[in-house]
Amino acid sequence: MKVTVFASGSGGNCTLVTARGCALLIDAGISMRRITTGLTNCALSFDSIGGVLITHEHSDHIMGLKMLIKYHKLPIYAPHTVANRLRGMLPDIDGCLHIIPVGESFKLGRATVLAFHTPHDTDESVGYRIECEGRIYAHATDMGCVTEEITAGLRGANTVLIESNHDERMLRDGPYPFVLKKRILSDRGHLSNGCCASLARELADSGTGRIIIGHLSRENNTPELAYNTCLAALAGTGAELKCAPVSGCLTVEV
Repeated sequence: MKVTVFASGSGGNCTLVTARGCALLIDAGISMRRITTGLTNCALSFDSIGGVLITHEHSDHIMGLKMLIKYHKLPIYAPHTVANRLRGMLPDIDGCLHIIPVGESFKLGRATVLAFHTPHDTDESVGYRIECEGRIYAHATDMGCVTEEITAGLRGANTVLIESNHDERMLRDGPYPFVLKKRILSDRGHLSNGCCASLARELADSGTGRIIIGHLSRENNTPELAYNTCLAALAGTGAELKCAPVSGCLTVEV
């Protein structure tokens, strides 16, 4: 299994998960042109994609959907509440949309997929756990705190991508209005570097061998700060740490 992050951040999110006989996108928050370029670089086309798993309906996760369903009719998978929001935003999506359960595994081609809730400032938001060929990749961003459901969804995965959105000091001292700072720092906002590092350590101790940190804020974080905070927490675990770029691909083996 391979994971290729096409983009991860407030400007857009899209990740490709591939294995033999399985190719899925998690979110489509960048332009169709950028997704096309990413697939081409991976020697794939849209005909190879078995579906798009949507985490939630914020624009940085669905921006490319309108063009994808117009030109490629890709199957779109989302939980019930997210699906209803998508119907309201994209009237042409109905023929492509498939509602999935949360907390119950389902098959998608050769892959077994599990959606689990993440607390974020929308009515429903989820992460995904994908198992194929005996390997497991888990993906969780846009979460204000780490719940037992999230930990269960991530634990035991070979590779995970988790959010390391902001440095609390940079956010508190930065130019954002107070209301926005309060929202980001809330239990339905985004995960800080420190909280991400604690989660990464817990996952590494449970057997996760590779951790990707993503969804970094351009204004309230730096890749170096996020990486070093997490790296310190992983000392002695043997886990490999990667930082997903805001733009430009990162590919790892699961």
